[in-house]
Amino acid sequence: MARLLGIDPGLRFTGWGVVEVVGNRLRHIDDGVIATDGAAGVPERLRALHDALAALLREHQPDEAAVEETYVNRNGTATLKLGYARGVALLAPALLGIPVTEYAALAVKRAVVGTGAAEKAQVQAMVRRLLPGARLRRADAADALAVAICHAHHRASRLAWAAGVRMA
Repeated sequence: MARLLGIDPGLRFTGWGVVEVVGNRLRHIDDGVIATDGAAGVPERLRALHDALAALLREHQPDEAAVEETYVNRNGTATLKLGYARGVALLAPALLGIPVTEYAALAVKRAVVGTGAAEKAQVQAMVRRLLPGARLRRADAADALAVAICHAHHRASRLAWAAGVRMA
């Protein structure tokens, strides 16, 4: 059994989701969104994000974490701020010795829906189907659970491959 934390970073809203993996079965544990105060400065928002992630890590004690990679858009300032939040999302689990893996949005969509061109509604629908009981209060939480599902699939492939290599 492994407990996985998926994170969809954002400076305003960071989605998070926790799943347990037993064999090839997934079980929803919890999900939600960390919201920072848009009126606060960037350093204060980053600290609030870190503190909230640290509390989640203490509460749920994941074995591994997965973070969605930053996409680059036309607004350089927005991309930079997203990068800051992503840095905090990578750092918080790493500070506790929790392995962190990164996944591109296309890889997450492909793992959950079967195509990298999936719409957000399709991702949410598949997350609901794969993880009954998920609250998904915001799209950010669904995206974070999708990251966790993607990590579970890739993790299972790596474990199977490693087991095959050892047996050879």
